[in-house]
Amino acid sequence: MSLSKQSIENLLDLVEIKISTLQVLDREDAREMKCLEGCRDELADMRGQGKALRRRGRPRSAANDAQTVATHH
Repeated sequence: MSLSKQSIENLLDLVEIKISTLQVLDREDAREMKCLEGCRDELADMRGQGKALRRRGRPRSAANDAQTVATHH
């Protein structure tokens, strides 16, 4: 199962909100914080993989055209 870019961004936002509001008062809270930080890292990795896939999937000719246009300005 894969998640859309928007779903990953929404989940990442929710996890970051939860992390920012969590007050670590005991070991259970510390475990929850560690779990949430792991979730945040996984979601960030998923977001990064999506960006990397788009870059790899871009046709070489389109990349060359973009460079050519940028250098002529």
